[in-house]
Amino acid sequence: MKSPPPLPAIQGALLAPELAQLAGAGKTHEYRKGTMLISEGDEGDTLFVILSGRVKVFANDSHDREVTYGVYGPGNYFGEMSIDGGPRSASVITLEPTVCAVVTKRALREFMLAHPEFSFHLLTTVIHRARQSTRIARSLALDDVYSRLVQFLDSHSRPQPDGTQLIPERITHQEIASRIGASREMVSRILKDLETGGYLAMQEHRLVLLGKLPERW
Repeated sequence: MKSPPPLPAIQGALLAPELAQLAGAGKTHEYRKGTMLISEGDEGDTLFVILSGRVKVFANDSHDREVTYGVYGPGNYFGEMSIDGGPRSASVITLEPTVCAVVTKRALREFMLAHPEFSFHLLTTVIHRARQSTRIARSLALDDVYSRLVQFLDSHSRPQPDGTQLIPERITHQEIASRIGASREMVSRILKDLETGGYLAMQEHRLVLLGKLPERW
């Protein structure tokens, strides 16, 4: 895959010096696209620091429907929820060739003792992701598919000089469906209707919002 397009700023990303210090506490590994780094329910006591590439954090329900909790790139880390010794709370797969520094629980503890300010960063990240998971659960329970899709498009778009809103990430209908907890067929149908209605367009495989999306579909 070609190098990914610019991503929106991701909550909790580490600055370069902090990233280098934390990565230095672990061992660097290279992974191919489609590699399952973490499986939900497994035991684990390692933290992954993303040096390059992208990963998807997701879970499947009893009907094998997928819900995506987040997509993370360089400067982020994942696996922090199992540091307490509990099972992994979600699965993580690489979306493209990815390089991670894998930090053991012991190494992480020593790093935090030497860099106490990181403890606050870790706590902030855990709180943010817990809130994000709560919002996703609430949306799945209370909102219809169209409302969830609009929320996704609005939150991932960036204003352009011409007044439109661009979603910088090249994303498939299936990926959108996974992130909002819907079927690909339903997402494709809604997007096609919005495109026909003149509300959005495709430019170089990226979605562009041409105006305010209707409240109802």
